[in-house]
Amino acid sequence: MIELEFYDPSGALDISQPHAPRLDTIAGKKIGFVSNEQWQAFRTLPLIKSLFEKDFPNVEMLPIDAFPQGNALIGEEETARRVRDSGVDAVIIGNAA
Repeated sequence: MIELEFYDPSGALDISQPHAPRLDTIAGKKIGFVSNEQWQAFRTLPLIKSLFEKDFPNVEMLPIDAFPQGNALIGEEETARRVRDSGVDAVIIGNAA
């Protein structure tokens, strides 16, 4: 008998650190963007921003380039400090590559 073994190609990983707590509402919140500048981020993030602004007029959306961008910068302490010091309530991080 032949036995075949299949692997999950999705790259699932065990969760070692939970996500940040979710906001109960975005009403009146300040939201920023951190981009790795991959996979059409120059198109998708502005679209997401415009949809948020249209659907949630009481949400403050920072400019897409308010924080350092690119794979080399998004994990740096300086980027984290700037996000923390900006006073945002949430950050949308994108895009997948």
